[in-house]
Amino acid sequence: MGHFKASVQYGDWQGTAAADGDHASTLSSYLETKGLTKPGEFLIAMSLWVGENHGGELGSIIVRAFLFDGPRDHESVRMALANISGAIPVRAIDLTLTLEQFVLLFKRFDIVLTWRGLELEDREYSARE
Repeated sequence: MGHFKASVQYGDWQGTAAADGDHASTLSSYLETKGLTKPGEFLIAMSLWVGENHGGELGSIIVRAFLFDGPRDHESVRMALANISGAIPVRAIDLTLTLEQFVLLFKRFDIVLTWRGLELEDREYSARE
């Protein structure tokens, strides 16, 4: 059983990610265009995993879409999810996308990683040049 939280083998670096959707090109529209969604499914999450990068070579890239079966509007999905105790039933689809194709599904994309255990998340900093 999985969790909606990023993790890797050792977890040396941990952090947050945020993205603004690109209204012209989204993962939802990509899935629909490719015929990968079923009627009544709503994209609730996605993950990007890149790994086993060795010797200056990029390893595997796995993009996974998580689809929830039920209502197709955000508020109805939010209410349906709030009523589920335990694991959320989803259909997971692994996609073959390059890093560039994945990032281009968003208008803006930001990732912040901090060394584990330093409790830096959401702390203010003052940078000097």
